[in-house]
Amino acid sequence: MAYEEDLADRVRALLSGEAHVAEQKMFGGLAFLVAGHMAVAASGQGGLLVRIDPEEGARLVETTGARPMEMRGRPMRGWLRVASEDVRTQRQLAKWVRLGTSYARSLPPKR
Repeated sequence: MAYEEDLADRVRALLSGEAHVAEQKMFGGLAFLVAGHMAVAASGQGGLLVRIDPEEGARLVETTGARPMEMRGRPMRGWLRVASEDVRTQRQLAKWVRLGTSYARSLPPKR
């Protein structure tokens, strides 16, 4: 499955005008990087991948529809998978994009 181009367009629109944002195809999806750090991605498996503060992961899984991102069957600390139906509205999507970009901006810039 290819990433959802409509979702990628919606993320792109939310990030337009933001400094130090780049796009990169990876893992069958389209990632949005902030200062060189992946922040969110339109996943090749559908939905959105979101980089978050690892200390917030358990709380977000308990209080939202997000689930831990898994790679090769192992949970990836600091990453969540958000289903397409949980980012249908602009408000829902903006919340997750804000979480991902805020965390990415808190990291030292990559050169």
